[in-house]
Amino acid sequence: MSPIMLQSFAPVATPATQILVLGSMPGAQSLAEEEYYAHPRNGFWPIMGALFGASPALAYTQRLEILCANGIGLWDVIGSCQRASSLDSAIEEKTIRVNDLQDFIDHHQRIRRICFNGAKAEKSFHRYLPPLPENRKIELIRLPSTSPANARLSYNQKLDIWRRALLR
Repeated sequence: MSPIMLQSFAPVATPATQILVLGSMPGAQSLAEEEYYAHPRNGFWPIMGALFGASPALAYTQRLEILCANGIGLWDVIGSCQRASSLDSAIEEKTIRVNDLQDFIDHHQRIRRICFNGAKAEKSFHRYLPPLPENRKIELIRLPSTSPANARLSYNQKLDIWRRALLR
């Protein structure tokens, strides 16, 4: 029996969004809690806490408000897929349906940088989506995944890389 079709969340952004952080697809705990990066060992919110004050100790809505106030938006490349576990490697490629990032970018004219939260997000973006319009100067940056499955870098190493990408 195949896994059920999973659906990602709506984007978190405002007209003032300048940096879009794209993940691949929310993990099981995030989907269950209906919150981006809900797994307690995921480093995303601790990093956002260190950089912007959007600490995991705050209510989820407050964290999102802080990111938006700092020009940061969140979404996922994959809109729906089948996946047997929370790992990106468990995504069944033939089931991937991507979010309409082209339309999103067209409607968010201030976006100047897209940061991919890990390799799967970046690879899916390039594989399944058309190139960005040439008249838009949008920088694309792959960052180390904040997932607890990505243990090759320490929290401090990830924090330094994310800081350089988001705070310049």
